[in-house]
Amino acid sequence: MQIDMKRRTLLKGSLAASALGVAVGAGLLTPKAVLAAWPESAFKAKKTEEALTNLHGTNVLTDSAEVNIKAPDIAENGAVVPITVSSDLTGIEAIAIVASNNPTPLVANFNLGEAATGFVSTRIKMGKTSDVIAVVKAGGKLYSARKEVKVTVGGCGG
Repeated sequence: MQIDMKRRTLLKGSLAASALGVAVGAGLLTPKAVLAAWPESAFKAKKTEEALTNLHGTNVLTDSAEVNIKAPDIAENGAVVPITVSSDLTGIEAIAIVASNNPTPLVANFNLGEAATGFVSTRIKMGKTSDVIAVVKAGGKLYSARKEVKVTVGGCGG
């Protein structure tokens, strides 16, 4: 019974890899096309304002009680800081997370589909104590909430 299950797992994996290979070979999936959508200049920006402008075309933020950010007050390990962003705004297009004192402040950007709920949860890396800013793009405008997270050990660069 156990050998039969291993065989099934191997066959499923082989079929999936074969299908992926055929799609790449036929030009249906190209790594270049996927990477073309990556906003490189936004993620390489050294300042928060520059990162937001490169990502969304503007850096004008409106503080909003409808954007909620959940993060620890003190992160004992800056290499793994849990962050949750949620919002009840309508028409949410994207949610970005910025750590303003990081060497490159834009940490994450999530593009959401039309039927998606305004919720993301991830772990980020922080170099030092900083405001973590949740930026929600809805209806072409940027709404934000921020929370200071104190980093005590580790992190990305210090």
